[in-house]
Amino acid sequence: MAKQMELDEVVVWDGNTAACQAMRQAQIDVVAAYPITPSTPIVQNYGTFVGNGYIDGEFVLVESEHAAMSACAGAAAAGGRVATATSSQGFALMIEVLYQVSGMRLPIVLNLVNRALASPLNIHGDHSDMYLGRDAGWINLCANNPQDAYDLNLIAFRVAEDMRVRLPVIVNQDGFLCSHTAQNVRPLSDEVAYKFIGEYQSKNALFDFEHPATYGAQAEEEWHYEHKAQQHNALMQSKEVIESVFAEFKALTGREHKIVESYKANDADVIIFALGTTAESAMVAADNIRAQGIKAGVVCLKMFRPFPYTEVALALKNAKAIGIMDKSSPAGAMGALFNEVAAALYQAKDSNHPVLNNYIYGLGERDITQVDLNAIFKELDSNAKAGKLVCPTQQFIGLRGTKMSFY
Repeated sequence: MAKQMELDEVVVWDGNTAACQAMRQAQIDVVAAYPITPSTPIVQNYGTFVGNGYIDGEFVLVESEHAAMSACAGAAAAGGRVATATSSQGFALMIEVLYQVSGMRLPIVLNLVNRALASPLNIHGDHSDMYLGRDAGWINLCANNPQDAYDLNLIAFRVAEDMRVRLPVIVNQDGFLCSHTAQNVRPLSDEVAYKFIGEYQSKNALFDFEHPATYGAQAEEEWHYEHKAQQHNALMQSKEVIESVFAEFKALTGREHKIVESYKANDADVIIFALGTTAESAMVAADNIRAQGIKAGVVCLKMFRPFPYTEVALALKNAKAIGIMDKSSPAGAMGALFNEVAAALYQAKDSNHPVLNNYIYGLGERDITQVDLNAIFKELDSNAKAGKLVCPTQQFIGLRGTKMSFY
C-alpha cells in the first residue's frame, strides 16, 4: 500500500510539479521514461515518489524516448494504468509509436512539455512538438498555467480510460513559461483525487488469459479502412465525454474548464485566438486596449484534438477581425491553428466571415510582450473598421530588424 502525501490547501508548484503530483495521485502502474528538457522534472520527481514509497508501481528507465513509449504501449496492452512525459526531439522520436498506441486504443497519458524542434537546437518553448503530433490520433488537452496542468492530468486519466473513448491523451503545457513557473495551485487530497479518477478498468488485457487478445495485427485493405474510421469516430465523439468530465470536475472543485474558453469575447470586435500561456497574456492586453476604446477579447482552447469546430465558430461569431496566434514555424504554409480556425468559420452557417490574420510568434520562446499584443489588437481594429485586410495575412512578430510578412 502506497503512502499518502499530506498537501496544503494552497501550494506553490510549477507546471512540472503539478503534473507529476497528479500522476502520483493517479497511482499509475507503470511509468517508462527517458528524460529531456524541459519535461525532466516530471519523471525525475515521479521516480523520487516511487523511491519514497508514495507510489505502488513501476518506474522504468529506458535508453530512448522511442523505447519509453514502446514500454508504455506494452504495459498498457498488458492491462495497466500507464503514463510518461517528454518534449521536443524526444516526442519526435516517439512519433512512430504514438500511431501504434492510438491505433491499438491504449489509454496512455503523456505530458508533453512543449519545446521547439531542431534545427537549430533550442531547449526553450514553442508549439512545434504539439503541432507535430496533432494528427497522431491522440486527444490533446492544453494547459494555460500550473493549475491547469494539475487539473487536466486528473481529467486525462478519466477521459482516456472511459470505455466510450479508450484513446490516449496528451496534456500540453508551455515549456518553461508554465513548466518552470511557480504559481498558487489548489490540489485535491490524495483520496479525493484517486476517487475522481477511479480504479483502472482494463479492456482486452494481454494478461487476461481467459479472453486472449492480439495487438498490432496486420490488416490490409480488407479491414484497415474500417479500423481507422472507427478510431476517428471514437476521437470525434470523445468531446462529449470530455465535456461531461469537465462538468463533474467543476462540481467537485468549483473550477470550470471548457473546451473553448472566452474572455470578453461576446461583444468584442477584435479577438486574439491563442493557445497556452499566451492566452493569459492576451487577456491583460485586452483589458488595456478596452480602456483605450477598442472592444477586444480573447479565445483559447483547452482541447486541441478533437478540434471543436462548432464551438470555435460560436465563440467567434460576433468578431469583425481575428488574430490567430501560431507559436510554431509554418514551414511553407499558413499556421496550423490559423487553418483550423479558418475552416471552422468557413463552415459555420451564422459566421459573418471576419477578417483573419495569422501571427507567427515566440519561436524558440522569443518573448511576446504586451507592446506586441497591444499592437496586434490595434492592427486588428484597423482591419475591422476597413472590413478587409489592411496588412499582410501572415506576419512574423518580434523579429530582429524588419518585420517579415507574407501573402
